[in-house]
Amino acid sequence: MARKRTIGDIALLAGVSKATVSRVLNQKPDVDPSTRERILRIVEEEGFVPSLTAAGLARRHSHLIGVLVPSFTWPMVPDIVCGVAEAIGLTPYELVLYSINDKTRADGKGDVIDHILASDLVAGLLSILPGLPAKHVIRLHQYGFPVVMIDDRELPSDVPWISADNQQGAYEAVYHLLKLGHRRIAHIQGPVDLYCSRQRYQGYCRALEDYGIPVDPTLVVEGLFRRKSGMEAAQKLFSLPQGQRPTAIFAASDDMAYGVIAYAEEHGIRIPDDLALVGFDGISSSAHVRPPLTTVKQPFQEMGRQGAKLLISMIEHAHRQRAYIPPGAGKHATLLQPEDEQVQQIHLATSLLVRASCGARQSQAVSSIEQVT
Repeated sequence: MARKRTIGDIALLAGVSKATVSRVLNQKPDVDPSTRERILRIVEEEGFVPSLTAAGLARRHSHLIGVLVPSFTWPMVPDIVCGVAEAIGLTPYELVLYSINDKTRADGKGDVIDHILASDLVAGLLSILPGLPAKHVIRLHQYGFPVVMIDDRELPSDVPWISADNQQGAYEAVYHLLKLGHRRIAHIQGPVDLYCSRQRYQGYCRALEDYGIPVDPTLVVEGLFRRKSGMEAAQKLFSLPQGQRPTAIFAASDDMAYGVIAYAEEHGIRIPDDLALVGFDGISSSAHVRPPLTTVKQPFQEMGRQGAKLLISMIEHAHRQRAYIPPGAGKHATLLQPEDEQVQQIHLATSLLVRASCGARQSQAVSSIEQVT
């Protein structure tokens, strides 16, 4: 196999110094046009690919961006990463993926964050759903390292953040069920220690309040965002006396809604004839269950795109500022912005995908019911 060409090889073939080759590759203007043309021709002929890491070190500006992801078995993660890749693909930056398993995410250890800081490889970090290790991501930001978080347990006050508008999305889902005539609407929450779960619960409550309906605590059950917890919640709700059972359920995740569908199938409950159902997330499989699930779609790809764009703007700003490096923070760490500049926190709009699972019950005559497919 042929040896990979180096910048020194290109300089030797062109009869110039390595510094001149570097200036051409970095599009510096102070190179003779004929020399520039000769170097670029040799680069193309030799198939030379510059090392982004080496170029970043030489300029004190890495073109590698770290992306911290939980398990790829999480259905939304591939879509978020796809959006990140789309945005990065339009820039000179490249991605470095750091994976964090469910155990590490749950116990809150910061080993991977320490590795990112110690390796001094990436210019910034995009942290997707970090879980308990989020406190270590926040520590990176406090050191001055460029960090953007995409959704998590809490809305941090001082870290750039991208999320869906969970409260408004939940409000629109429940309001839709109310317009269909439902009044006993149950809510299967996500874990109550999660910011997004509390926001979706608040949207549920706000929609009921707008219709003058008090929240019935017996119709609110906590789940874990997983299918099994959706089945368990459905069992609790349908163990209520006949007149107290819900006619509709708003589940705070599509996975929990799938659990409700499974429970309904086992117990002869017809969806949507006996029970209307709405989920939250808008993952692709929601269109293929039976019946197809009405759901609140989160803009996962756009969250990834916006997160990547925001992070790159922070990195470029920090590079231009040639800012102060705190002791022990790593040589790429920088102060990102003036103290009086507001940290960007972006909530992106959701959309309600209306499908067959929320159709009005055939046994109930309700005026002004919308046509639901």
